[in-house]
Amino acid sequence: MTSIKIKFRASSVQAKEGTLFIQVIHNRVVRQVNTGCKLYPFEWNSLDSAVVLSDRIEMSRRSYLNVVHGSVRKKIVQLRGIIKHFEDAGKPYTSDSVVQVYHELFESDGFLSFIRSRITHFSLIGRHSASEKLQSALNSFLLFYGDGDILWGDVDANLMEEYEGFLKKKGVCMNTVSFYMRTLRSAYNVAVKRGITLQQYPFRSVYTGIDNTLKRAVPLNIIRQIRNLDLASVPALDWARDLFLFSFYTRGMSFVDMSFLKKKDLQDGILVYRRRKTNQRLVIKWEKQMQEIIDKYDTSNTPYLLPIIRDTHSDARKQYKNAIHLVNSKLKEIGAKIGLGIPLTTYVARHKWV
Repeated sequence: MTSIKIKFRASSVQAKEGTLFIQVIHNRVVRQVNTGCKLYPFEWNSLDSAVVLSDRIEMSRRSYLNVVHGSVRKKIVQLRGIIKHFEDAGKPYTSDSVVQVYHELFESDGFLSFIRSRITHFSLIGRHSASEKLQSALNSFLLFYGDGDILWGDVDANLMEEYEGFLKKKGVCMNTVSFYMRTLRSAYNVAVKRGITLQQYPFRSVYTGIDNTLKRAVPLNIIRQIRNLDLASVPALDWARDLFLFSFYTRGMSFVDMSFLKKKDLQDGILVYRRRKTNQRLVIKWEKQMQEIIDKYDTSNTPYLLPIIRDTHSDARKQYKNAIHLVNSKLKEIGAKIGLGIPLTTYVARHKWV
């Protein structure tokens, strides 16, 4: 049988605050968890082991006492959760082991440190897409939470509901909300599986589904209008337009697949490549319009078919990421030129086919 008690230790200096601490007692062995909370003797009810929350206390001090009350109760819940975990697993444990697990779970490196370590791990093993997705979710969460780490015990449903509210207030679409939540949930579940934290189901009340979205295709007359624009005086716009059209001509090829197309993929009038996302093998008949785009650019010093990854001595993935940001920026300028009612991006060329 294990018991948990809240204790108050008065200061040896008169008129100075004392400290609150928690005792974990198992098989008559007592161990202590500091709460970091300070109280005056008259603010502690030793009979009820509770903070005195009186309306007669000055407002600012009463607010502080409410925080202390909530913090201590939360620590009690966390300790009881650890004890329950030991007992459910049928493992022998001591008061020392309970306190040790508490410190590891709730007072060591927390949720955000773990996410950063996962990002680094994915990068080291070459899972760059996973690393970038997790980094994107972390960047979004940091806009909400700010600097610092989060103790594992504070990663709960309330926190994630507040984060979801923050995203909605910013006008983030629900599929993006879901993407962030599912990405963070995946990292959290890895921590649970490794025994780093106890499962508190923090994502149970937030949106993690997939909304049906409107197709971002445009009619063929708009494609023709984009094709017929005179952009010769603005090479960056001309380049972005060419890549947009190449995606359209190749039945909606993704930008990442376009970026990594090799010259050897084109043989005898047939383009054969594998989708980087699914490894699906695709075969496309080579057409005159595709060749006209290829002929406009000098790629003689690279093995790549298109002028996206230009420097074989630099990070290819970084060049692809920089290129897609630039192309989408320039495509939006093109869309504005023709008065298009939706943002023109590489996805528009793809959605014409899906």
